[in-house]
Amino acid sequence: MVVRKIVKIDEEKCDGCGQCITNCHEEALAIVDGKARIVKEAYCDGLGACIGKCPLDAITIEEREAAAFDEQATNEHVAQRQQESAIKSSSHRSGCPGIELQQLAKSTIHSGLKRAAWSASQLTHWPIQLALVPPNAPFLKEANVLLVADCVPFAVADFHSRFLNGHVVIIGCPKLDNAESHVDKLTAILKESSIRSLTILHMEVPCCTGLSRIATTARQRSGRQIRLKDLTVSIADGSVTAEKIL
Repeated sequence: MVVRKIVKIDEEKCDGCGQCITNCHEEALAIVDGKARIVKEAYCDGLGACIGKCPLDAITIEEREAAAFDEQATNEHVAQRQQESAIKSSSHRSGCPGIELQQLAKSTIHSGLKRAAWSASQLTHWPIQLALVPPNAPFLKEANVLLVADCVPFAVADFHSRFLNGHVVIIGCPKLDNAESHVDKLTAILKESSIRSLTILHMEVPCCTGLSRIATTARQRSGRQIRLKDLTVSIADGSVTAEKIL
């Protein structure tokens, strides 16, 4: 153990948005139990490249007793993480039928099931995960897009009829997903597609507001002055508790 500079994370401020994770070149940070934490002290060089990427100023540098920075172990750790990421990306490119682009015909939805037992689905396309949606997908053309935190449909009983009708839906989790990757994908969508508007729908919990930051950052990087509408949904009853234009 040595006395040196090392990253300090204020857990009361941290909402687990993950923006610091993608800007730590040593892969020293991870989201654990909803908060950013140091994976291993020996991986943190104490230079603080992650500090400026925290929107809540939850990261500082402190000088204390800690394990010495181990450059060799860090390089091996980074290489392993990159290999894991490459394997994951390769699996996404393997031609899985589940990510094939589809535009859904309303007449085929709930085929073979009694209509009286179901409300008609308003889903018009596939895939819906932001990470899987191509920026030039045909269903994005001239679309009004609904960017939804993926917990929302569980809290809103009438999600399809109330929010989805007339919108192309894209979902993602601002807390557990890679926030910077979502920013990059949404920026590409705004640049390459001709969507008309973007409505953000997220839960009232603090970490969920990360979806709004992802959208506003993507709009800024894309250079498009597209209208952003932000809706906050209650956990208790699915009602909209806040609405604003960003």
